[in-house]
Amino acid sequence: MSKKIKEGIIETSLFLCALSSVLITISIVIVLAYESYGFFKVVSFKEFLTEKEWTPLFFEPKFGILPLVTGTLLTTSIALIVALPLGLMVAVYLSEYAPHRMREIIKPVLELLAAVPTVVYGYFALLFLTPVLQSFLPDLSGFNALSPGIIMGIMIIPYVSSVSEDSMKAVPMHIKEGSYAMGATKLQTALKVVIPAAFSGIAAAFIIGISRAIGETMVVAIAAGMMPNFSFNPLEPVQTLTAYIVQVSLGDVPHGTIEYKTIFAAGITLFMMTLVFNLIGFWLRKRIREVY
Repeated sequence: MSKKIKEGIIETSLFLCALSSVLITISIVIVLAYESYGFFKVVSFKEFLTEKEWTPLFFEPKFGILPLVTGTLLTTSIALIVALPLGLMVAVYLSEYAPHRMREIIKPVLELLAAVPTVVYGYFALLFLTPVLQSFLPDLSGFNALSPGIIMGIMIIPYVSSVSEDSMKAVPMHIKEGSYAMGATKLQTALKVVIPAAFSGIAAAFIIGISRAIGETMVVAIAAGMMPNFSFNPLEPVQTLTAYIVQVSLGDVPHGTIEYKTIFAAGITLFMMTLVFNLIGFWLRKRIREVY
């Protein structure tokens, strides 16, 4: 077999792999849109987007998605408050300060955090972190948004730190050496030279962290309370979009009913939220590359 034929086979295989990912994404969107269409034939967009009650399984159902959206955004915001600064600081340490042997120890340990099953994190939040927080916050409910939010933040630290550190390591050495030659310290170089130069990669890490937090299921399903409250109070129980999908998918709701179709309406809402954050990340990376 000639070299040209081998290259053609490899090129075709790689193209098919890339095409398969696109087709899978399109198929997911088609399924969500088709099933959601049956839901929106019964429920108006206005009610879905503006009502503040989500009780589709009650005798008098309400189909306002806002409680699930606020619960998702609340737990995600708490996770990001924990993960983004800690992940970035870990990345700066690994990239600029840590000796080689220390880096080889810390990175695998961090990656182990991503390997722990999310069910374990959920019960850790419910049975350990919540009682600890209640000793400081007496008003904290047994099920709440704060505890799973913090645990989710710990979960996504490896994603943020690993991608950010790779971006910082990719900054050319002569840029750092120029900063040192001007009399800058390591910290000044890291904050004012390395981070701005690697910001497109850091922004990508942040977007990965946001998407991971929005899509988390088991931690919030176990520790957040499964109660669709329209509230931004982290001390109260909430329900997220993913947790609701888990609740209905357990099999108690008859297939094809309007209650069953709500999981697709919630799914397409979750998909659109993730898409918006990824588009923002794409735009931000593009703008940063134009500046630097």
